[in-house]
Amino acid sequence: MRKRLLLPMTVLALIALLSSCTTDGGAPSSNPQGGSTVAQDNLPQVAGDKGAEPVITAPTGTPPSDLQVKDLIVGDGAEAVATSTLTVHYVLMAWSTGQVVESSWVSQPATFGLNQVIQGWQQGIPGMKVGGRRLLVIPPSLGYGDVASGPLAANETLIFVVDLIAVS
Repeated sequence: MRKRLLLPMTVLALIALLSSCTTDGGAPSSNPQGGSTVAQDNLPQVAGDKGAEPVITAPTGTPPSDLQVKDLIVGDGAEAVATSTLTVHYVLMAWSTGQVVESSWVSQPATFGLNQVIQGWQQGIPGMKVGGRRLLVIPPSLGYGDVASGPLAANETLIFVVDLIAVS
């Protein structure tokens, strides 16, 4: 009787153990601050070297309904926290049009308190390190909501590519 139970119990234990394994070598999550993930082909593609303005390929399909956070380059400097003042370069694209509507790369990096920006940044930037580049796909509820803002339509999903230059 014990031998007949031992084999199924061993198989179940092995299945449980293997299901907790990763295929990425234990690499950090692409959503370090709790943003959810969607199929990678639904996220905008970003090209460009570190220190150069990123080029975003316009997305297709329905935008994600939750905050999406993906480290494109992992920095190794100081880490941003909720109370940080940041110096960043960024590019902002509207999901619905695929058009870049703002870029700090045309002039100087922007400096501001993380507590002074939209919720999508407040949730998506903490944990990022200086020297890093991060993709944020921000749903309207964490962006500007049902209010149009400059060239952005109401209820727009925002795509940001952020290069973190300094934290204080």
